[in-house]
This record gives sequence, C-alpha cells and structure tokens, in this order.
Amino acid sequence: MELLNPMVRLFALSFCFVLTSQAQTFEQMQKAMKQSHSNEYRGDYAAAMADVQKVYKADSYEMNLRMGWLLYSQKKYPQSLEYYQKAIDLRKYSVEARLGFIGSANANKAYDKAYAKYEEILTIDPYNSAANYWVGVNYYKVKKYNVAAKYFELVVNMYPFDYDANHMLGWTYLSLGRMGEARHLFQVALMNKPDDASAKEGLLKCN
Repeated sequence: MELLNPMVRLFALSFCFVLTSQAQTFEQMQKAMKQSHSNEYRGDYAAAMADVQKVYKADSYEMNLRMGWLLYSQKKYPQSLEYYQKAIDLRKYSVEARLGFIGSANANKAYDKAYAKYEEILTIDPYNSAANYWVGVNYYKVKKYNVAAKYFELVVNMYPFDYDANHMLGWTYLSLGRMGEARHLFQVALMNKPDDASAKEGLLKCN
C-alpha cells in the first residue's frame, strides 16, 4: 500500500489542478460574457463580439449561439448563419438555435433555409406554434389548403385568440369553401385587430 501512496498523491494533485484550471477558465468566460452584454446594451455590437472572441471555444454551444446573435445584430447574416449552425451541430435538439438561424436566414432572404429549419423544429417539437404557423403558410402559398389547414388548426387550438393563426385559417377555410367556419375565424381576428383590412376582406367574401 505504501508504494501506491505517491501515485495517489500525484492523482489528487493533478485532479486539483484540473479543477482549478476549469474554475479559472469559467471565471474568464463569465467576465468576458458580462462585458459582452454590457457592450451590447450600449449598442456597441462589434465590441460585444470582440469580448466573446477573446475566450471563444469552437465546442461551446453558448458561445456559438452568442456569436450568431451578435452577428445578426450587425446584419452580418451569412456569418451569423454559420455560428447558429455550429450551435445546432453541438446541440442537435436545440430549438432556440434553429429559431436564431431562421431569423438570420429570413433577414438574408434565404427563405428555403428558414423553412427547412421550421421542418426540423417540428420533428423535435411537433406542437411548436411558430413552426406550425410558418409551415402552414408555406402550404397555403402553394395552394395545398387541406394540408395547410392542419397546421393552422393546431395553432388556433393552442392559441384561440391569436390573430395570425385565425386570419390564415380563415383564408384557408375560405379557399376550401368552408364559409361558416371562415366567417367565425375572421370575426375572431377582427376582435383582435378591429381595423385589419385583410380580415375585413375575408369576412366580406364569406357573405
């Protein structure tokens, strides 16, 4: 047993060194992120990004997500997409990283990429309201009204007073000839936005 004691002591010292090193790294990261948020609050996004880059680690989900947001805030959308995708690759079930990606893709008019991410979200979270709504919009645009209705119905069931969902389901039902149901949906939409021109137009078409 005495022969093992030096090895045990060496292991203990090494373990303590690792813990100390990790603590120092975390403190550095925390300090950098705090400064980054402070610079962002002042509107200095370039400085906020530089703060993160000082401690950036390619295998850090949080840092990639943060970089994606800061690049988006600077309207550097292609670079933002790269960091959001890195975050997605690190956390394959992340909905928040995909929503960030979608924001940058839409701003960059890369609508196909945004739509693909909505589809991915639905495989992870089938009841995600934003994903269901926008996938429904896509099917509505290509006149697949029966399919679009299923997505909009799910959102209306979860958010019965939501303007967007009632409005789009109203137009979808109108296109399917379901006038009575469409009328009710447009009425609900107008209760939410009383002067909305599109809902008023839809309601008139139901008469």
